[in-house]
Amino acid sequence: MNYKTAPAEKSTVKVTISYSKEEWDDAINKAYVRTRGKYSVPGFRKGKAPKPVLENFYGKGVFFDEAFNILFSGSYPGIIEKEKANFTAVGDPSLSVDEISDEKGVVLTAVVPVKPDVEIGSYKGLKIKKYEYNVTDEDVEKEAKRILLSKAEDVDVTDRPCKSGDTVKIDFSGSVDGVKFPGGTAEDYDLELGSGAFIPGFEEQVEGMKVGDERDIKVKFPEDYQAADLKGKEAVFSIKLHSIKAKKYPELTDEFVKANAGCETVEEYKNKCRERLERQAASKSLNETENSIIKAICATAKAEIPDAMIESEIDKMVQDFSYRLMYQGIKLEEYLQYMQTTMEQFRSQFKANAAERVMSTLVIDKIVRTEKIKAEAEEVEAKIEEQAKSVGKTAEEYKKSMDPRQREYIESDIVITKLFDFLKANNELYAD
Repeated sequence: MNYKTAPAEKSTVKVTISYSKEEWDDAINKAYVRTRGKYSVPGFRKGKAPKPVLENFYGKGVFFDEAFNILFSGSYPGIIEKEKANFTAVGDPSLSVDEISDEKGVVLTAVVPVKPDVEIGSYKGLKIKKYEYNVTDEDVEKEAKRILLSKAEDVDVTDRPCKSGDTVKIDFSGSVDGVKFPGGTAEDYDLELGSGAFIPGFEEQVEGMKVGDERDIKVKFPEDYQAADLKGKEAVFSIKLHSIKAKKYPELTDEFVKANAGCETVEEYKNKCRERLERQAASKSLNETENSIIKAICATAKAEIPDAMIESEIDKMVQDFSYRLMYQGIKLEEYLQYMQTTMEQFRSQFKANAAERVMSTLVIDKIVRTEKIKAEAEEVEAKIEEQAKSVGKTAEEYKKSMDPRQREYIESDIVITKLFDFLKANNELYAD
């Protein structure tokens, strides 16, 4: 076997593999042994007919597909390994047969999607927006009162109209152009006003109704609504309100936080709330600033991204979405059926975001390689020791229990941290 490679269009490499007559004959014989049990010929027990008999009865090409598979699977991985310094395969190859001959053997061509080289216009000297989020006293008060939700009681309201924050029990029936649509009708539905569970305008128009009231409200489905036949359509919902419930909260006192938050005083509890909010704000500021940096650099970058990379990223995004549904007790198939959409339509919603993610990954990888950013051994050891200390172990004890992939994760984390330190130092960051 010998092969040659050549660049092809849209970040692919053409690998042409030639197999000798002897290799082809050997593959045909192996294919016969592997598959003969599938074939029946009059006068022979199933799987016992000689190879020439099967070729004569079913045609000379009866074993070709399996023989191609034997040849290709036996040589392709080794080729990819040998060529890893020249290109990185990122998807399954497209295989074709260029030549087949009893005298000369076989020539196969594999078109392989490969990791593209990205051209970055600039990643230094850019003016990039920095995000900063601060915690206010109002934020702390709101966060502190969240604990009261767990002890709140639902009380019936009969002496006033419903308002945001109330939970109302309603019947509703929706129609477009006078025709009811699937999923637009329900009875005794509990809706928390202000939750944003329904399309814009629905909950706001229910507010102000009293127990026993009936009302027709008009809304417009968003242009990006999941159900294609309802996108941008105006609808009328007939509403009947049966009951209103409001939350009655306990007081936030020293006694309450002692019993429910493990703090001695309300002041101590609020200080802990502030610390938690400040950590969250710092994390949000960091993440959005780093995303802003990469987005600005990507805007200067060019790359021919193969479809295989985008499809692979979509696979991950669909899987993540599926996991989130599972936590709610919903299967993806059920969700698609409810939303009246196909898997193909559902996947298409992720395509633009997937392309952005792939480009970001390529840009990060290019800068890391260009600037020779790496995790030094002592940096990795220091990180391991830090993690070990956090769980009450020595570094050596911790290493014994480490998953092999954990060290790779630590190295990657160090590299990414150093990368963003470098980018922040070499670009101008400004806040609004």
